[in-house]
Amino acid sequence: MVREYNDILEAVRSVKSKQAVIFDMDGLIFDTERVFMEQLAVAMKEHGYVLTREIYTETLGLGGKKLVDFMQSKFGYDYPFEECSRKAQERMAMISETIGLSVKPQIRELLQELKAGNIKCGVASSTKTELVEKYLKQAELDGFFDVVIGGDIFIYACERLNVSPMKALVLEDSENGIRAARAAGIPVICIPDLKEPSREVEKLVTAIVRR
Repeated sequence: MVREYNDILEAVRSVKSKQAVIFDMDGLIFDTERVFMEQLAVAMKEHGYVLTREIYTETLGLGGKKLVDFMQSKFGYDYPFEECSRKAQERMAMISETIGLSVKPQIRELLQELKAGNIKCGVASSTKTELVEKYLKQAELDGFFDVVIGGDIFIYACERLNVSPMKALVLEDSENGIRAARAAGIPVICIPDLKEPSREVEKLVTAIVRR
């Protein structure tokens, strides 16, 4: 049953018997989805391509070959995926190293409460592990996490945390990430960022937190 909460802490507390909480990063811990979308749009425009919000939201939670295939299906096989992604990532790095990335509301407080309760925390993200670790360190959040895994591999995150999937909890903003968590047999709380979950996805989650 889908329930809506005004508070992330309340939603997490309501899930009983959890031994670990697995966080997505982009759009969940940091307000990076919006920033990356803007920087990617600029990079693509320089190559003659127009990125819309609608297209970008369909990529949320995708990684690797699936992401490349999706972008080429929208912009053609000549679309310079690596070049545009590299430019956008370079600009993201400049932002993170200068003004810093914005941490989403209540995340720091949630991490502090979970640590106080001796609940293990991990990050499973489609972003490269080295970047996830870099961003967490710059925001002084790295000390809260027991494992950091790039590639959105929730099962692997559970194995590294040494807990069963049903004893874990995933916090996700993207529909693809929610589907991946449920496919792994892990309860998931949806915290929407750029896109609201569809009715089909709403049925997969334990709760929806809108902030």
